[in-house]
Amino acid sequence: MKKSAIILLLILTTNLFAQKPIEILLWADGAPTDNELKGEENTPTLTVYLPSNGNGKAIVMCPGGGYSHLAMNHEGHDMAQWFNAQGIVYAVLKYRMPNGHSDVPLSDAEQAMRIVREHAKEWKIDSDKIGIMGASAGGHLASTLATHYSSELAKPNFQILLYPVVTMIEGITHSGSRNNLIENAAAGSEKEVMFCNEKQVNSQTPAAFIALSSDDKVVPPANSINYYTALLQNNIPASLHIYPIGGHGWGFNDSFPYKRQWTEELEKWIRELY
Repeated sequence: MKKSAIILLLILTTNLFAQKPIEILLWADGAPTDNELKGEENTPTLTVYLPSNGNGKAIVMCPGGGYSHLAMNHEGHDMAQWFNAQGIVYAVLKYRMPNGHSDVPLSDAEQAMRIVREHAKEWKIDSDKIGIMGASAGGHLASTLATHYSSELAKPNFQILLYPVVTMIEGITHSGSRNNLIENAAAGSEKEVMFCNEKQVNSQTPAAFIALSSDDKVVPPANSINYYTALLQNNIPASLHIYPIGGHGWGFNDSFPYKRQWTEELEKWIRELY
């Protein structure tokens, strides 16, 4: 009897926070930018998870994948219930790969932010409490939006970065992400510098939460540390969390030894932002 009651409670709790997600085509009338790729995988979408009891905050998540593919589950959809339980509207962005067109992913990220703001009233969101989040190369896209946004409608109010690629400088960057985003851009070239997001921070860059592992062999910790330093130099509120082990790509996986720590720290950080 006791076991049945526990199972029922778990089902009710899950249903309380889980509503059917809304999937929106990012560019219903066709994207203004083209990466010359075709097919379903090249159709950008935004999957929106609405909480039962919203608190006015929203997050757009950019999964990683080295700008060649997307880790849509553990760096995307798997976090929906956790964010919804906090009252946060959570949207997973399926963005297009650059394929030699470095402006394409940013174009999709900006459109995702615009869509969320356009639905703010309908989804009970405060337009001044919408953040961008990203993991690995998705962290590069998130930090790119935070430093390159073209309008207030596309500007995130805060940024959350998990083990992010930030720079394009060879020897520090993730070579796959660099090659896929800016191809053979020369060291020190205008194109390389433009996507070195630590060089693009200014006084208008939004507050940041950054988490990573010190033993990350895929994306060197210098990416996060240099970005954090640039934020501090510009008086931008920033919170940096470096865990001793865990490697790269842990996302929302239970196997990451510090999952409880990073999720609790992030939950507290978001709560204290506003």
